[in-house]
Amino acid sequence: MPQQSGLTQILFMYLPIIAIFYFLIIRPQRQQQKKTKEMLDKLKKNDEVITTSGIHGTVAIVKEKTVVVRVDEGCRIEFDRESIASVTSGEVKPEVVK
Repeated sequence: MPQQSGLTQILFMYLPIIAIFYFLIIRPQRQQQKKTKEMLDKLKKNDEVITTSGIHGTVAIVKEKTVVVRVDEGCRIEFDRESIASVTSGEVKPEVVK
């Protein structure tokens, strides 16, 4: 009998730690992955994007696994879809100071 109560104490001690770990780390990470996948699935032509390497451009062609991004006039770069960090086409652009 004493062994069971020791096991129960250990279980009650570690169970809250596991629950806190799940709700603070694992669950938010899964939600973020779901949002990122949804964003990449909705990617379309003329969306303004930022890549993981910090390159800003406009989507020119959307392929199955890659995206061609127009960076400047006559300059296009092909990236994997996973390399797109964010879509910024819905945001208000500040004026460029010349």
